[in-house]
Amino acid sequence: MHRTIAQLSLLVRDYDEAIDFYVNKLNFQLIEDTPLTSTKRWVVIAPGPTGCRLLLAKASTEEQLASVGFQAGGRVFLFLHTDDIHRDVRNFQTHDIVIVRPPSVEPYGTIAVFEDLYGNLWDLIQPA
Repeated sequence: MHRTIAQLSLLVRDYDEAIDFYVNKLNFQLIEDTPLTSTKRWVVIAPGPTGCRLLLAKASTEEQLASVGFQAGGRVFLFLHTDDIHRDVRNFQTHDIVIVRPPSVEPYGTIAVFEDLYGNLWDLIQPA
């Protein structure tokens, strides 16, 4: 049996501000933006044409709103691989993205930690 994790749900405050951040600042691709109801959309983004995608899920309850930016309890939540970490960190700085930890060399590659627009922590990894 062959299975893969195709998509993860990421809680956001607002669809359009999240799309703007991920597409215009992180250079993700907008894969789909389909209205479902007057307040709900199916919004899928991805860093590239293949691999795991993110479903941007607009928080609709107070409990969900409280979890926006804190889905992993303050730990690194998502991991983004790159072929050029220094290029990407420069791009992030150009877009005022918070770099929590600058690039450092680890046994598995070069890693930097950054925050998305809601404060979720991401590892940016250029594998060894």
